[in-house]
Amino acid sequence: MRDISADNAKIGIFDSGLGGLSILREIRLRIKDIPLFYVADQAHVPYGERKASDILSFSRSITRFLIDNGAKIVVIACNTASAAALQQLRHDFPKIPFVGMEPAVKPAVQITKKKVVGILATPATFEGEMYHTLVEKFASDVRILRSTLPGMVQMIENGDMGSADAYNIVKEAVLPMVEQGADTIVLGCTHFPFILPLIKDVAGPTINVIDPAPAIAKRTAYLVNENYQLFSQREKQKINLIFTTSGDPNLFQSMIQDLLEISSEPKRLRWDREEITFSEEE
Repeated sequence: MRDISADNAKIGIFDSGLGGLSILREIRLRIKDIPLFYVADQAHVPYGERKASDILSFSRSITRFLIDNGAKIVVIACNTASAAALQQLRHDFPKIPFVGMEPAVKPAVQITKKKVVGILATPATFEGEMYHTLVEKFASDVRILRSTLPGMVQMIENGDMGSADAYNIVKEAVLPMVEQGADTIVLGCTHFPFILPLIKDVAGPTINVIDPAPAIAKRTAYLVNENYQLFSQREKQKINLIFTTSGDPNLFQSMIQDLLEISSEPKRLRWDREEITFSEEE
């Protein structure tokens, strides 16, 4: 089933699950007149615990699917996928502008006064070349404290952000950072902005917490303006938000309502080896 015209120019956004909705939310504030097409690969969430080769394979297939359905710009709204796949995707799809995620090491170094920065990210992000390059380039004279918030991505996917377990995970990660002198904390996973109030509550009012979403939205808007010709002849669409998932559309619909306060009808996707398509099931 392919009922979305590939002739309509869109901005494609993808993540392993709900996390990229934090990026979509910010992009939507800046870009009003271009449809946003979101893919949540919830069949494979979380990416952060998977092999880099698998993440690259998933990312390549999703990118191809987005392009086939009209995406003129692709936002990889996932730090883990960006670390594993961004450079290769730019090589594989040279005509497509990409926006990728990277831990906000540079801005954190610029604002820290104590020269101690905490970073919250997935294991795959910390293991990636991109992260180590950023630290070597910008943080040679700064102490970096790291935590993966184990289990938190899946808790957010399950809607358990307000549970006692979620609070304890954040407390065990963030309090030691503060006690060791961190005055700045970087959110290095797009799921984590959805627990920003919890992180701020644990860290305290004097700690800077950097949410990458506004910067990514700004970069996306810049690329839209730079590539205006890709969108200038687009056909007007009635639907400006298109949500799809390789998981359960009903659960995804519920979480979109809870997190974004948007009514939606997500479409189900299915994987057939390395190809992703619309499911015939309703």
